[in-house]
Amino acid sequence: MTITNLTNTRIDKWLWAARFFKTRSLATNAVELGRILQNEQRIKPAHAVKVGDMLEIHHAEQIWQVEVLRIMEVRSSATIAQTMYAETAESITKRQQRAEHKRLHTEPAAQLQQRPTKRQRRQLANVSVE
Repeated sequence: MTITNLTNTRIDKWLWAARFFKTRSLATNAVELGRILQNEQRIKPAHAVKVGDMLEIHHAEQIWQVEVLRIMEVRSSATIAQTMYAETAESITKRQQRAEHKRLHTEPAAQLQQRPTKRQRRQLANVSVE
């Protein structure tokens, strides 16, 4: 199978080859659940993706908006995979803002290593009210 002469491929294969998902079955599952939008529309895993398509990918609390630049069906190195798409500037800023917000606003219960004591539960209740 030639890598350079492809004009389109299945969306689940492309997502796997572009390294958005570790396995093809995870990519297929994400498409079936509607977490992948192609040109702002829900699609099926066998739907073809071609150069110029805009994809919105929701994965692991991250949202990417990318334009397809290259089609490949085989998974290769991460540096090659990054040449397959271009992320929009708006998407980059939104992801950075979400990461910054998550870094600054941690969940109070996330710091607990075990079940909270009665005293800790009271403190948590007071923090969440404020």
